[in-house]
Amino acid sequence: MAQESPKNSAAEIPVTSNGQLEDSHEHSFNRDLKCSLPVGLGLSETKITSHGFDSAKEGVVEAGPFPSSSASPKSSVISPSSAAASRLAGQGCDLIIPTGSRAQQKSGPVVLADEVKNPAMEKLELVRKWSLNTYKCTRQIISEKLGRGSRTVDLELEAQIDILRDNKKKYEHILRLAQTLSTQLFQMVHTQRQLGDAFADLSLKSLELHEEFGYNADTQKLLAKNGETLLGAINFFIASVNTLVNKTIEDTLLTVKQYESARIEYDAYRTDLEELNLGPRDANTLPKIEQSQQLFQVHKEKYDKMRNDVSIKLKFLEENKVKVLHNQLVLFHNAIAAYFAGNQKQLEQTLKQFHIKLKTPGADAPSWLEEQ
Repeated sequence: MAQESPKNSAAEIPVTSNGQLEDSHEHSFNRDLKCSLPVGLGLSETKITSHGFDSAKEGVVEAGPFPSSSASPKSSVISPSSAAASRLAGQGCDLIIPTGSRAQQKSGPVVLADEVKNPAMEKLELVRKWSLNTYKCTRQIISEKLGRGSRTVDLELEAQIDILRDNKKKYEHILRLAQTLSTQLFQMVHTQRQLGDAFADLSLKSLELHEEFGYNADTQKLLAKNGETLLGAINFFIASVNTLVNKTIEDTLLTVKQYESARIEYDAYRTDLEELNLGPRDANTLPKIEQSQQLFQVHKEKYDKMRNDVSIKLKFLEENKVKVLHNQLVLFHNAIAAYFAGNQKQLEQTLKQFHIKLKTPGADAPSWLEEQ
């Protein structure tokens, strides 16, 4: 076995080019630090303070002029997302940027921004509130139908609403009958016009019955003309009553439906508050009672507002209904009476009184040029 050559202890000490001792740990740390410092931050502007290699913090690199110690560790701290800070953090170093550096951020520590509200969470909260409100209203409706729950009733307002709904059914029945009369009258007028044309044709071809056919032709044409005038009055009556029933009254009934929904919500939250008030009062129930009181107050205001809106609409509807029906009933009566009395002048005067313009037969038909 070859004998190991003796080694001189001095040979194991690393020597630099100028003969000075080289601290391998410090040299390695300084070399890594030069590579990891950001561009524009020279080593001449840094100061390395060593706390010993046995300590948890291997080094602190402070930026700024070396002699100055005025830079506070709480000045600008590089974000952990920075590449340079990441490398230094792996070595256990804290990097502080000087005030005049281009990479400077606002003074103070980096604070994460508040979390942005999640739209999905907001929608979930809306769905939760809607579900809770629907559950309460459904429970209130079932309780009322079973006779277990109490309901708020405005006797005067409820009576007016019932009368309005009953009147609407009766007006709809009159409207259907008037439409039937209009259809039948139109068919009769059309038949009379065709019959008058047939009599006029026979009057020209039958010389022995020329006068007889001529009288009948004139009579049928006059009846057809008066029928068209009556038909215009009836159609005007139908249009006005249809507007009253299917627009004005329907709009009021829509407000009544909203009022009834507000009433159910009001009674549902009122019942909830009464149940909580009957229970024990402790630290757990007091916040629930307070929240229930606030919700009850909100729905009470909504119910009062809707009740006031319905009262106002019913009042205006009654005034409008009386005015409209008065004019239309007078028109209908005068037109029917003048037609069957054979008073053509009175019939035409009735239409002029109500500013009704009759359409000329065939006026709506396109011309031959438009058809081409």
